Amino acid sequence: MERPLEPLWRGVVVYRVLTLVTVIGVSAFHMADYASPVGAGLVLAGMTAWTAVLARGYLGGTGPADRRGPLALADLAVCAGIMLTTPLIVTDAQLDASAPGMGSIWTSGAVLACAVAYRVPGGVAAAAAISAALVVAKSRATLTELTDIQLLVLAGLTVGFASLVLRRAAERVRRAVAEEAAAAERERLARAVHDGVLQVLAHVGRRGAELGGPAAELGTLAGEQEVALRTLLTGGDGRTDADGRRDLAATLRALSSGRVTVSAPAHPVELPAATVEELDAVVRAALANVERHVGADAPAWVLVEELGDAVEISVRDDGPGIPAGRLAEAEQQGRLGVARSMRGRVHDLGGTLELDSGPGRGTEWTIRVPAGAGRRRENG
Repeated sequence: MERPLEPLWRGVVVYRVLTLVTVIGVSAFHMADYASPVGAGLVLAGMTAWTAVLARGYLGGTGPADRRGPLALADLAVCAGIMLTTPLIVTDAQLDASAPGMGSIWTSGAVLACAVAYRVPGGVAAAAAISAALVVAKSRATLTELTDIQLLVLAGLTVGFASLVLRRAAERVRRAVAEEAAAAERERLARAVHDGVLQVLAHVGRRGAELGGPAAELGTLAGEQEVALRTLLTGGDGRTDADGRRDLAATLRALSSGRVTVSAPAHPVELPAATVEELDAVVRAALANVERHVGADAPAWVLVEELGDAVEISVRDDGPGIPAGRLAEAEQQGRLGVARSMRGRVHDLGGTLELDSGPGRGTEWTIRVPAGAGRRRENG
């Protein structure tokens, strides 16, 4: 599924070639009755040359700079121009007899190309453009023209929707393959690490607890690293995907340790990668405050929730709490860690940061950002 639209582009080229042959045959049949047979021959020669250009462009546009979208727009302009030559070549008597205009069914290929390149909006817009050229070229809108317009719109809608579905299916396949590869790699690393690093960390943790004193602190740190490493191996670290999005739940689960408990949805909570990085930094700052002001062994809890159009993260501890006015006092003294780092980051994301704390009831930070949050751009 590297290039999911290639079958559609090949189909467009085959369609253009077949309709060109059809139009040449029909025009040859009516050639003697044309007002300008020479003009008709020149238009058909131009259509043939343009079909060759399209075949080369549509089938060769697989490189990093895919120009098939702009080529489809150019195709639309060429087809409209060919249709507008109808009054110079086809007589009124032929048009009254429902004879096809110049280009005829061949011009509908531009609608298909725009639908493949720009999905439903492109297909509908191209159908409208070709329909307008059809009415102007024939100077009439009889049942024949209305039927042609209906077919053009249906073709644009159908092929545009097919293009959209193929793109989405290819993206789902790419994500599934990437996730499967990442899971296989984590499993391989987990087997290797389990036989070495994890066992050593677990042993150091147990021995540290048995020996007590300074060794107990070393054992605690080893235990925390063991939990963090296990979480990383089993849950991943929220890597950025091809669309620049990242799983917030997986990123924050990597913060789990012996003292930090992270609860998040089992399914991915996808946000722009830059937003996830900012939220990760805010949560880390909150956990650092717990360690600094409550204690190195103080437990903390991180909860991630999806609330429809918003994502909410709470970081809670059961410490002594923050006395009223303490943060304002720290800000006046120039210690702007919370005010500038945490509040500033959340504000840049268009979110809010709330504090619920008091003596004897712990501290809870609540971070809420829109589901499509991204860093605000400075005006000017």
